[in-house]
Amino acid sequence: MTVRYFAYGSNLLQARLRERTPSATRIGRGRLSTHRLCWHKRGVGDGSGKCNAFATGDATDAVWGAMFELADAERDRLDVAEGLGRGYRATLVRVETIRGILTAFTYIATPDAVDDTLTPFGWYRDLVVAGARESGLPDRYIGALATARAVADPDRGRARLHRRLLGGVTDERTSAPAERGPE
Repeated sequence: MTVRYFAYGSNLLQARLRERTPSATRIGRGRLSTHRLCWHKRGVGDGSGKCNAFATGDATDAVWGAMFELADAERDRLDVAEGLGRGYRATLVRVETIRGILTAFTYIATPDAVDDTLTPFGWYRDLVVAGARESGLPDRYIGALATARAVADPDRGRARLHRRLLGGVTDERTSAPAERGPE
């Protein structure tokens, strides 16, 4: 049995998602209306900014992402990796796709894990951008992701570990020019 999952953060990158759920198969892209992408969810392991599909209720706001199918038996692994119950809650959402409206689960930040002063690490932002390109999201949306302010991860080993998914880019200083060190 499979379930549908709407990815909008670093899980957009299929290599990252498959580390967590090997059965994950991208079935297309989608749009979650009345939500805005924010980088304000506190990361469980590192305290940096992670993506959140923040509900605004404004019809002009939308979060683009990818629809995946994955084995229901692997969902627990994804819940653990995403920090279910530790800053994220699983939520059913209705996503606009080329195949019509599809229901999928996704992760939304809990209010206690939101901090608008947070900034993502460069490796995290770059995983999101690479996944957005791989998923065929709109160019304008990808451009906005790519220009999000990011900071260098002070833990170079952690940065290298995550950057290996980007095709050999392992040095934090080689990421997009919008990245700055801690201020």
